[in-house]
Amino acid sequence: MVGRFSFGAVVLLMAALALVGGGLWVRLAPVDPMRWHVDPERAPDPGPGGYRSARDFAARAETVLAAFDRIARADARTRRIAGTPGEGRLTYESRSRFWGFPDYTTVSARPGPGGRGSRLVVLGRLRFGRGDLGVNRRRIEGWIKELVGIVQ
Repeated sequence: MVGRFSFGAVVLLMAALALVGGGLWVRLAPVDPMRWHVDPERAPDPGPGGYRSARDFAARAETVLAAFDRIARADARTRRIAGTPGEGRLTYESRSRFWGFPDYTTVSARPGPGGRGSRLVVLGRLRFGRGDLGVNRRRIEGWIKELVGIVQ
């Protein structure tokens, strides 16, 4: 016994405090938007837990980005942290439901070949951990699927 508490109770209390502290860090860690607001075409491979996708559209780049922005911001746990459709690049932070783990998605659009249409590139990355069980991929593919239904 340690004072009035058993050794097991002290270990359990320390584990609980570590869990709460880790959870607070994940939710409250400061975000530097410029760290994540990078060119998704030129950024390094996102590695496990990340995802990159590219798709061509018949619509203008700004039109595609404006529609993408509406879709992403409609997600309850997603907020834009950098960029505007007019700039040609947007970055979002999406948080997991329970722990609040942040993922970062950057999207850009540029005119397509010959100035017709546009090419959209989306890059998703996780901030903490080594994998995300396909969460970034599913989110991005869902957003793109919705986008295809709106613009072409």
